Amino acid sequence: MKLLITGGAGFIGSNFIHYWIKKYPNDKIVNLDVLTYAGNLENLKDIENNKNYKFVKGDICDIELVNNLTKDIDLIVHFAAETHVDRSIINSQDFIRTNVEGVRVLLDAAKNNNIRFHHISTDEVFGALDFKEKPFNEKTHYNPRSPYSASKAASDHLVRAYFYTYKLPITISNCSNNYGPYQFPEKIIPLFITNLIENKKIPVYGEGKNIRDWIHVDDHNAGIEAIIKKGKIGETYCLGGGNQLTNLELTKKILTLMKVDEEMIEFVVDRPGHDLRYDIDFSKAKNELDWEPKINFEYGLKKTIEWYKNNKKWWKPLLRK
Repeated sequence: MKLLITGGAGFIGSNFIHYWIKKYPNDKIVNLDVLTYAGNLENLKDIENNKNYKFVKGDICDIELVNNLTKDIDLIVHFAAETHVDRSIINSQDFIRTNVEGVRVLLDAAKNNNIRFHHISTDEVFGALDFKEKPFNEKTHYNPRSPYSASKAASDHLVRAYFYTYKLPITISNCSNNYGPYQFPEKIIPLFITNLIENKKIPVYGEGKNIRDWIHVDDHNAGIEAIIKKGKIGETYCLGGGNQLTNLELTKKILTLMKVDEEMIEFVVDRPGHDLRYDIDFSKAKNELDWEPKINFEYGLKKTIEWYKNNKKWWKPLLRK
């Protein structure tokens, strides 16, 4: 099989390429990435000479390039996206261009060449839960509350429209917050880890009461694999980690594992429109795909801390971006 991976130099995309090459060494992978601030070829240094791997620097909004790359592709796995909520609040333009227009370009190429298309999305399209509401599932109504989540919601709808209108073979996954190696250090877990390594305080929004569900990137990748191999065309699958924590609880876990006192916490002004809680019901994926997360959160968090401690040469240059 030959795969086109978009955004494969980013956090989840690069981990997925490592995961797939290890499991399916005879498959061929083309990695299309424009290398924005969050794309880093150092993530894939160890496979750059693999005969079944090819990197192409380019924009998913480039119609000619995308059409040329998809002529002999069997499957598109679409990771490429602008993802950071804070950046979308400051300026939403890049989010709309990449997350909506870029998806349209890819879908047209997939339609023209009859290619299976798997779309990576987020639980943030569903909006926010209060403390008592049931977790999100595949039937939850969309209610995005930031420019980022609105752009991802639009792309989800567009992918489904191509299934219903053109019979394009698509699947969608909506996942909870990922963590693991190679994550750009603006996100909460790597930000806190790298700050503490450098003896800097860690900024917690508001009172730290916002709740997130955490999934290790390799559990997420296993979920994507399960959808590709066993998922029903036209269906959406929610992938969660079963690790619901307040941001303050997460912060304290990191402090404990790094043997640092709570005086390093600095409470800062809350993010505008900060969603209170996300949580995922992944029972559909468990029942239909025989998938569920396997990596214990504390173990995964410990290994992630070790990775950032051992890879300062990877993340220190990124702090200037």
